[in-house]
Amino acid sequence: MSECRPGCGACCIAPSISSPIPGMPDGKPAGVRCVQLDERNLCRLFGDPRRPAVCERFDFDHELCGDDRGEALARIAALELASGTGEPDRGPGLRRYDRAT
Repeated sequence: MSECRPGCGACCIAPSISSPIPGMPDGKPAGVRCVQLDERNLCRLFGDPRRPAVCERFDFDHELCGDDRGEALARIAALELASGTGEPDRGPGLRRYDRAT
């Protein structure tokens, strides 16, 4: 069994989160970097009771996260779009995040 890749941050960028997040009271849209994701792509709220439950439940799954951060961003974005909660015009922006860090 694999573990989450430290510094990936794909689950904090690609999906929409409807729950309030400290600093993002209305949640975040798909493709937008969470304000709680630090410069090393680590969650500032990890282990903090203010961390949204949806984030707490999200766990590494190789089928979803793939072999690297780029695959994770693409697969989570595709799942978001397929679920009808994503914003189709945000797709190319995910590639920008993947190259940036």
